[in-house]
Amino acid sequence: MVLDVSTSVLPGDDDPRRLSIREWLAAHPEATARELAESGYVAPHWPEPYGLNADPLLQLIVDDEFKRAGVARPSNPIGIGWAGPTILFAGSEAQKKRYLLPMLAAEEIWCQLFSEPQSGSDLASLGTKAVRDGDEWVINGQKIWTSGAHESQFGILIARTDSSMPKHRGITYFICPMDSPGIDIRGITSMAGAASFNEVFFTDVRIPHENVVGEVNDGWRLAKVTLGNERVSLSSGGVLWGMGPSAADLVSIVRREGGVRDATMRQRVAALYTEHVILELIRARTLTARLRGEQPGPEASIRKIIADEHGQRTMMLARDLIGANAMLVGPQQESSTLNARSWYSGFLFSRALTIGGGTGEVQRNIIGEKVLGLPAEPDSTVGVPFSSVVR
Repeated sequence: MVLDVSTSVLPGDDDPRRLSIREWLAAHPEATARELAESGYVAPHWPEPYGLNADPLLQLIVDDEFKRAGVARPSNPIGIGWAGPTILFAGSEAQKKRYLLPMLAAEEIWCQLFSEPQSGSDLASLGTKAVRDGDEWVINGQKIWTSGAHESQFGILIARTDSSMPKHRGITYFICPMDSPGIDIRGITSMAGAASFNEVFFTDVRIPHENVVGEVNDGWRLAKVTLGNERVSLSSGGVLWGMGPSAADLVSIVRREGGVRDATMRQRVAALYTEHVILELIRARTLTARLRGEQPGPEASIRKIIADEHGQRTMMLARDLIGANAMLVGPQQESSTLNARSWYSGFLFSRALTIGGGTGEVQRNIIGEKVLGLPAEPDSTVGVPFSSVVR
């Protein structure tokens, strides 16, 4: 039996909260994305009127009832997972009213404009500049590895607005319309064949001052809020940053195929399942903290380290189980067998897990300082703790 931490302690079918959700679903059998957004069920832990102020248990009940009903909520992962929480944290009321409901309904898709060619893990050394010109900011620079930029209406952008300040200051957080004149989006194809990444070039791009989130020059603090939510988002669901198959899927396939005869391989399967259970327990702890209104802390970095390496081990075990056939791309689209395309492309994509969203080395430095209380590693150019300036 595969453990499902999310549903193992949920209340029974006669719970009033379940009945209320079922009544709403029955009254909206063909609910539109906008109706789902306005109901508060898309992100129930968000405050009203955008969510339900849901406690951890209620969110799990909502998830369970929607899964039972076969109702899919709108998908806008960067918007709902990263941009939305930051706008809720520091955005103006006008920004919340303008952006959050269309975001929840996936009417407007969002991307993240953070990483640069020379500023990945050391994100605070970014070179993209924003210069104020009256009621507008003029942006010049380059971003890279921007997932979904070619399909997005808005992006969350950080740019340097005061070069005289230390590099972890003088940064401002913007909402960037992706159709602004001067934006050039160029696709990057990964070795797995995916075309989701992009380079984004800014040439005299003008963004209204009203699109500044929070205070000018206080963007690094907000970037850390976004990155904390990113590390939670990248470490949930499937083993590929919340996407793709999971270790539980692999174990189910192994069981369905009659198990594994080789003792060493059996031990690898057991160890992988143990990691899966541990990650589910950590996810439940992190989810509980988030739904209490707490921003993700160092435990998000802990889970990201474990989840990324777990994802790579999952894909390597799948490759080893299938043997020489791993050199061929399977014809099937679903993950029901290990020769499906999702496992093949997942193995290639898994190489990126310990790099994207903050490298494993950066996460370990954060844990060393913030969790274990080890001495801070000084930055050679500024003299501030390493974990305060890195991604």
